[in-house]
Amino acid sequence: MIVLYIFLILLLIFMLYMVIPNYIARNKSNDVIKTINKNSKKSIALTFDDGPDPLYTNRLLDLLEKNNIKATFFLVARKAEENKDIVDRMKREGHGIGMHTMYHKSAWLSFPWETINEFKNGLDILKSLGLHITYYRPPWGTFNALTLKQALKNNLKIILWSVEAYDWRKSNSSANIENILLKRIKDKDIIVLHDSGGAEGAPNNTLGALESTIPKLKDLGFNFITIDEMIKG
Repeated sequence: MIVLYIFLILLLIFMLYMVIPNYIARNKSNDVIKTINKNSKKSIALTFDDGPDPLYTNRLLDLLEKNNIKATFFLVARKAEENKDIVDRMKREGHGIGMHTMYHKSAWLSFPWETINEFKNGLDILKSLGLHITYYRPPWGTFNALTLKQALKNNLKIILWSVEAYDWRKSNSSANIENILLKRIKDKDIIVLHDSGGAEGAPNNTLGALESTIPKLKDLGFNFITIDEMIKG
């Protein structure tokens, strides 16, 4: 009987700290943005998580420069601190930059004090790099009972997405990523992709897909905007 009580208490904590806040934030909150919320014609936002990465991010920036488009990068603060030259390049070339926590730890695996420190320490690092952060994306798009509260306390808009291509998966080829993107992307979509993390070498597939996908999206008349442009209207 004692074991049952302990189980029920833990289940209640799990529901109150993780499951219910996550559902409310992702499905009910007006403070969580999933699509471009401005009047525009065929506008989309390319966003990239988990970097910067010395193996892949500069190659991605080269590709964006080649196509004369801007994107938005959600940076893991510790990686940004280790790759200041890449962050400087992002700023110099006019890309948007948001925070993706300190260490990319899921909210579901973070105790309350860890969640608070992820925000504080992450923002402090990015500020030391000359960045004024105004938006945030939680790793895996997950929330606990403090995630939304801490974001709003720090005056951060929370940005999720409306299209994902699962480009972090080991088995997802460049051709498959391209096929998913071309089938799913529509006006006002925010697309999440990755320039770091996931399966080993996965960002190579993302880069390969974008080589051909970006020109096709431009030919279809899509206008690429950053999250900054969306927020400023």
